[in-house]
Amino acid sequence: MSTIPKPPTPSPLRPVRVRYLLLLDLLLSPIALLLAITLRFESYPSVVEYLLHQGGWALLLISPVVRLPLYAYFNLYNRLWRYAGSHELHGILRAGVVAPLLIGLVNFGALPLLGLPYSASRAIWLLEAVCSLGALAGLRLALRALSNRRSHPTEGMAGGAQTPTLIVGAGDAGAMLLRGLQQHPSFGMDVVGFLDDDPDKQDSVLLGVPVLGPCDSLPECIDELSVREVFIAMPRASGKAIRAVVQMCKAAQIRPRFVPSLQALVNSHDLLAQVRPVEIDDLLRRAPIATDEVGVHALLAGKRVLVTGGGGSIGRELCRQILRANPASLALLGHGENSIFEIEQELRQMILRLGLTTRLQAYIADIRMAERIRLAFVEYQPQVVFHAAAHKHVPLMEANPGEAVINNVLGTANVLAAAQAAHVEQFVMVSTDKAVNPANVMGATKRAAELLVLETARRTGKPYVAVRFGNVLGSRGSVVLTFKRQIAAGGPVTVTDPNVRRYFMTIPEAVQLVLQAAVLGRGGEVFMLDMGEPVAILDLARDLIRLSGLEEGRDIDIVFTGLRPGEKLFEELFLPGETYHTTAHPKIRAAANAVAQVPADLDALIQVLGQAAQQGEPEKVRAALYMLVPEYQAATQPASPAQLSVGPAQRQVQYTPVESGASD
Repeated sequence: MSTIPKPPTPSPLRPVRVRYLLLLDLLLSPIALLLAITLRFESYPSVVEYLLHQGGWALLLISPVVRLPLYAYFNLYNRLWRYAGSHELHGILRAGVVAPLLIGLVNFGALPLLGLPYSASRAIWLLEAVCSLGALAGLRLALRALSNRRSHPTEGMAGGAQTPTLIVGAGDAGAMLLRGLQQHPSFGMDVVGFLDDDPDKQDSVLLGVPVLGPCDSLPECIDELSVREVFIAMPRASGKAIRAVVQMCKAAQIRPRFVPSLQALVNSHDLLAQVRPVEIDDLLRRAPIATDEVGVHALLAGKRVLVTGGGGSIGRELCRQILRANPASLALLGHGENSIFEIEQELRQMILRLGLTTRLQAYIADIRMAERIRLAFVEYQPQVVFHAAAHKHVPLMEANPGEAVINNVLGTANVLAAAQAAHVEQFVMVSTDKAVNPANVMGATKRAAELLVLETARRTGKPYVAVRFGNVLGSRGSVVLTFKRQIAAGGPVTVTDPNVRRYFMTIPEAVQLVLQAAVLGRGGEVFMLDMGEPVAILDLARDLIRLSGLEEGRDIDIVFTGLRPGEKLFEELFLPGETYHTTAHPKIRAAANAVAQVPADLDALIQVLGQAAQQGEPEKVRAALYMLVPEYQAATQPASPAQLSVGPAQRQVQYTPVESGASD
């Protein structure tokens, strides 16, 4: 079993390093006492009288004898004061409070009991404590300032002029970025100001740098201060806010750089490596999602969780976020050995880094292989299952409808059968908005898979649910990745139609809401995630061209190719007959009557669909899909449903899982 590495033990005191600090503390101790006596009596004869005849000499001896070992105990001699922060301040305060208490015990307690002279003045004892604390803190702050001054040369010493720089965002990320730039003058950045829309931050100073005004004053600040670099330090801002800043920078012919997250800055050893150019994800993101972390943790902590399609884009992020809830174990199930290996290694590093106790297990398995899936569930005995394995590429599935059915429909049936046999407590299937009034085979098969989940929920009474959402930015096959490759190749960028629009979500956002839906699920619901406003694909292409530093028409062209088979201009959100209602989470709606949409002869229809898929005749597959999903609007007219009519004998046939080759 892997062990969590322990933090290194502080190294022993090294005389060469601490010699001067010890000497200075030794000198400052009597000076602090003399200052306290002077403040108390305000006359030289009284100071001498107190030292010689009123026990002052006892304090003069006790103070360094108590303080120096105590300072060493609180590690005040083996710290790098150049990087001193709140942790070092806490150490100074602890030493500054404990030391006078020990001195008081010795002076007012031990010495009188032993019949030895002692100082009876409590005022001098308190004043000495304050003066010594000031000397302790002042000396170390002076060391920090001196160290920083020596390591941060002036403009002339640095070898050239610094670049005037603005930071948009005066929050935690902006402050950390500024501190990093100040500590590394070799970066050549002279931060001349912050911009922030928070009125409480405006006209204030952060780490010596003024907050000049709101974000929309960026053009004026660029002109007046000759700014040449702009950093956007608003990792949780909406895409609309970031887009506005990017547009202002573009007008000033400045390419801004973006701080993706505060965590990235905290964990990075290379500050500027984490500050990247603005990407399309930043422009399309919406306001931050409020996540019920307590609910997710309660659902998953200590449970055995299994994720199908664990090597895919959604599956990987599901595993990352599930792991943060510290389940008892997490199983990754997928057929691609390389992708499963990569995410398994990443998760093992997360476990070490976060100090988790989760046990990882990987299964190389194909959801179309019924017996292999059954055995995996029997061995692992999962309590919660997230089913993300599926074929998702619309044009490919349109050309291979039989494979889409075998993987998306029959594969889901295999997983559900194994889940029932293993008494899985909770099941969440990742679906798509293309399952609503599907115009393509992929969407129709995902709708058929939803029906299987709903029927299982009805039959078992367990919280088995489906979650729909739209296109995911950054996933494999995403249009964004296609556009990036086309731009890198010099174009043209291909857009199917100038009016086509799609809903987009980032991968972490989609997975957060999938987990929230799992918390809300009671059984038999289809959850629809709020995806905001649809995005014009043409605008998406133009934004990517601009973010690449190019100009449409001059550097790169956009070409319209026409809608492909199975594509629609607009994706729809609601299925006819489904009644949606709000849930406890504002970003999630549920179709409470989803089970009512399940046909009475579902098993027989699935049997017919499976037989058509195995026969490999595309028209029969489409006809069978149309029988099962009447709202399916095939791009090509399917064969007559009469050719695949479901007779009484067939209605009695229970589906037998089909075994086939590898799936996606």
